[in-house]
Formats: sequence, C-alpha cells, structure tokens
Amino acid sequence: MSQLSGLHPISRRALIGGFAASSALVVLHPFAARAANNQAHLRIMETTDIHVHVFPYDYYADKPNDTLGLARTASLIDGIRAEAGNSMLIDNGDFLQGNPLGDYVAYERGMKEGDKHPVISAMNVLGYDVGTMGNHEFNYGLDFLNKVLAGAGFPFVCANLTKGMLASDPKKDELMFKPYVIIEKQIRDGSGATSPIKVGFIGFVPPQIMTWDAKNLEGKAQTRDIVDAAKAWVPVMKEEGADIVIALSHSGIDGSGQSERMENASLYLAGVEGIDAIFTGHQHLVFPGPKDFDGITGADAKKGTLMGKPAVMAGFWGSHMGLIDLLLEKDGNSWKIISSTSEARPIYHRDDNRKIVADVKDKSEVLAAAQTDHDATLAYVRRAVGKTSAPLYSYFALVADDPSVQIVSNAQTWYIKQMLKDGEYKDLPVLSAAAPFKAGGRGGPDYFTDVAAGDIAIKNVADLYLYPNTVQAVLITGAQVKNWLEMSAGMFNQVKAGSKDAVLINTGFPSYNYDVIDGVTYQIDLSQPVRFDKDGKLINQDANRIVDLAFDGKPIDPAQKFVVVTNNYRAGGGGKFPEIAGDKVIFVAPDTNRDVIVRYIVDQGTINPSADANWSFKPLADTTAVFESGPKGRQYAATVKGAKIEDAGDGENGFAKFRLVL
Repeated sequence: MSQLSGLHPISRRALIGGFAASSALVVLHPFAARAANNQAHLRIMETTDIHVHVFPYDYYADKPNDTLGLARTASLIDGIRAEAGNSMLIDNGDFLQGNPLGDYVAYERGMKEGDKHPVISAMNVLGYDVGTMGNHEFNYGLDFLNKVLAGAGFPFVCANLTKGMLASDPKKDELMFKPYVIIEKQIRDGSGATSPIKVGFIGFVPPQIMTWDAKNLEGKAQTRDIVDAAKAWVPVMKEEGADIVIALSHSGIDGSGQSERMENASLYLAGVEGIDAIFTGHQHLVFPGPKDFDGITGADAKKGTLMGKPAVMAGFWGSHMGLIDLLLEKDGNSWKIISSTSEARPIYHRDDNRKIVADVKDKSEVLAAAQTDHDATLAYVRRAVGKTSAPLYSYFALVADDPSVQIVSNAQTWYIKQMLKDGEYKDLPVLSAAAPFKAGGRGGPDYFTDVAAGDIAIKNVADLYLYPNTVQAVLITGAQVKNWLEMSAGMFNQVKAGSKDAVLINTGFPSYNYDVIDGVTYQIDLSQPVRFDKDGKLINQDANRIVDLAFDGKPIDPAQKFVVVTNNYRAGGGGKFPEIAGDKVIFVAPDTNRDVIVRYIVDQGTINPSADANWSFKPLADTTAVFESGPKGRQYAATVKGAKIEDAGDGENGFAKFRLVL
C-alpha cells in the first residue's frame, strides 16, 4: 500500500477531532480527518484469543486482574469507533475454552438447545460483524460448539475445515462453516455522502486441530492447508463482488519458510493475490510491536504489514484491541485501498515502579451478560477436594524438578497403572511425561502456580493443568525415551563451561513442550548443543544433552519397552517430538488429565507433592546462568531440590531475576 500523497502520519493523540463523544473531544484517525470527497476511512477492530476471559478476573488466583478481560477491551470500542469514519468488529477465534468459566459451562452447567453461552452473550452486546474458528473451539466437541454458535448474533466463517474427506478441488469441499461472507455496508466518505461497499471476510483454522482434537474430530472432519484454501476461495469472493477481502487467520506468523499444512501460516497467507489485509492470532503475541517478530523477512513489525499488506495480532485474553485502518478510494463503482495503518492498542500499562495500571474500565453491559455464570464459576472453583501437605508452585519448573509437575506425574502414573493392570501391558514399566503450563513467559510475572499447604480446590487443579486434555499412553523404547528428553531439552540455550550469568532459557521454546519424564533419572548437559530443532528434525547427530539416563538405578536399555503416560496432544504428535505420534498410542482414556488429578487427590485425601529430584543439570565448573521467574518465587528459591538458586535482582516487566549455580 503506498502512502497517500501529502498525508503525513499523525499520532492519534496529536490530532483533536471536531466532534464530541461522551462530552469529551475525540482524537480522529488521520484517514478520517483528511478523507477527500471520493475517499473513506474504514477501521476494522479485532479481538482474538479471548479464551472465555469475559471478566477481568483470574479464577485460578481467585482475584481481579487488570491485564485481561473482554469487558475491558470492550470499553475501548466506543472511543475507537468515534475516532473512525466507519468501523467493523471481528473476532479471530479461541473464544470458547481457556479458563474455569469455560469448563464450568461445558462440564457443570451444560448447553441445552436455546441456551446462551456467557462468552457469546457478552460478544452479542458488542455488535460483532463476523468471527472465525480457533483451535480451542473444538475442545468440548462439535455438538457443544454447534449449540454455542447457535446463540451468536453474527456469522462465523472457516474456509479450511470440512465435514469429511477433502475433495480434489477445494471449492467442492463440504465445509463445516461458510468459507466466507461478503457484508455490504454503507460507508460515509470525506464529504459526508454515503455509498455501499462490499467487504469480504474469509476465515482459517490451524490444520493441526486434527491432531490436537482427534478425539472430537476424527471421522467427522478434515482440514486443508490454509494457503491452498485461500487460493481457491479468494477469487470466488472477488467474482461475487467483494471490493476488499479481509483474512481472519487464527494462525500466527512464522518466517521459517512456507510448508504444507503450516500451523502459523499468516505471512504466506498474506502473499495470496486478492487478500487485502490480515488479522492474525493463535501465538498470543502482539503485532505490530517492538520485538516479537523482528527480523522476519516479509514482516514489518514497525509498520504492521505482512508481505506489504496491513496486519495485526492483538495479544490474548483481551489484552489488546487490534486495529487496521484503511483509507479507501472510490474507483468507478468499486473501492480500493490506497493507504493503511495497523495498531494493537493495550488495555493496561506498567508504571515506573513496574506496577500494572489499568488504562480502561469495565463495560458494564458486557459484565452483566455473563454475571450469573461468573458467580456460579466462582462457587465451582472454590470447592475443596482434598489437602496438600506442602506448597504447590511452578516458579522453578523450568530449572529444577518441581512440585507442580510432580503431582501431575504422580496422578497420571496412579491412573494408568489401574487402567493397564489386567491387560497385555501390565508387566511393563510405566513412566509419566508432564510439562509446566504456567511458567511466566508471555503470561507475565504472576503467571505461575502457587498453592499454599492445606485445602486444595478445583481452582487449584485447573491451575495445575490448564487444558482439558485427555489421558493417553504410548509404547516406546528406551532410545525413544532419550530422544523425547533430548527434544524437551531444547528449552535451554547452550552454555559454555566457565560462563558467568549466561542466559539459560530459550524464550522461543514453549514451556508446555518442556516435558519432564518421571520414573527415570537423568541429567542435562548444557554445554552440548541441541540434538533436534523445534520441528523434531535431527540437526546435531552427535549431540547428547541427556546424560546418565537410568531406569531402576541402571543405565537405560535402548531396546527396553516402556509405557509412557501423557496427554492426547503429545501422544498424537503435538510438539513434533521425534517418533511420538498416534501409531505409538496403546491406551486412550475417556478421562481428562484434570479429572484424573482430582480423583487422585480425593483418593489420597492428603497429597505430598514434594519433587523427587529425578533430574538435574550436569555440573559445569565455575559456571552460572540466569533466568527470570515471578518475584513471589523468592520465598521458595532456597528450598528447591537438586539446584542451587540465588536471587539476582529485578528482571524486566515485573519479573525477578535468578542465578543458577551450575
């Protein structure tokens, strides 16, 4: 998009508009302020990855949280609309699952025909024009999803999800949803005159849902490559008269090169001819922004463009409102884009003391729409199911054996031994793989599990295990156990012996892929390079980060068979761990991992979550490394088993810095 001649970028705070909203002067976007007679400003607003966060409330911590909530994002909308000549509102997926409110409705309250889901009730208040599917929309099954969507006052589109096998031609696929909608809208130009524009919206979901939610989708659905689906349907939209085409891509930005059935395909989707702008999500990051996507060819993180086209990613849980502003010019009877800007506008900031300061207040109508279910969720999550004899915390889950991960493994092992006790695998050794889900990172310095000794409630179990995964078990060899751990060790940067305060954590490696395997003992040699890349491809054949791997006190036999209990995501190939896929699965449970943890706690009465320190880092002489965690972790640092951790001062953005003595 070329910048309009004579139009200079102006901050939205620098230009005061000529009309009032709520008795206050409004800051007009430059496009709205300066549009000529045959030009119009169209602002499209995005929410994405809401994950049922309607209220600014952390159900796990059981307290308000100013960094999240659709009710906060919604309060931006009136002002944002007032800044614009014309506006539309879209949702980019992952609205249905992700916190105890979603679980309460799915598992306790249920959805009967005609019921309204609280997140849909809240969204209906705001007047969305269209939405698309995210991968988490399928976590509770298709019947549940269909009942939820029936209550929406706006359409949903998805061009790459079918009801069955893929056709030879994408346009002949029997799709589960409409691939696109074309909305005819009256827009006001710079002179005040109105005329129609046809805005097309097409939606996409990551193809990987067929792995992640196989239990809900296998035999009922199939997915097509995002870019292939776009190339088929966008020309059809143009033929049907769409002036502009907007992609709703619940898919992130990955610049590693285009590949078939890519999970984060938005960069290459932007290259499809006929697409004019891209809304992205899924990665829980911010675009445009200062650092998340720097250095990716084709992605301009300062201007907010992908392949030269306007794009935005609006964080997660309502943390930001995504905005794409388009300056349109009438060309005969149709409209074309002549300039654009992109912005991800936050709902909070940190002050000079690094404290969170809310920039907006709640929109009361949104709260009211979900209030009854919010109150019921609070009662639901506060139910006690047992006791814990020691604190459960995840502040050091990435650097030492950890009680929050330990209790998950204890519950999984307890469960699978019961399930297999009378079958053909009853005599095989059982191992358990579990990962920390709340380990800071993008979630912020408070995004950690922290449960005091004493009563343990459902909210604490949901805090230990964030996702409604189901239990599965795989049958693998000792050699495959080692490679599983080698892949997991990609969490850490290589550290040269003798280094002082080397950066320990590879921030590009998701914590949910850092599996600890219980039932074996091992050390991680940080002086070694990684053996596998992020896609499970062997890149350093001679690298061996996992050393002294032993079972039952003896070096592990590479040929020995092991049952490893995990979740459906990992067992089905999620995370691309080498040789771990559906063909290794020997047991598919009807129970979620969360339910198993609850049952284990009820069975035990009082649990002992103390970590057994079955893994540690190999000592490196005169070597230290640093990492960030939550400041509240300082109270536990001296008690961590198998690791010497020191306070190293303050980190960035509210985190604390710690030193690991190797």
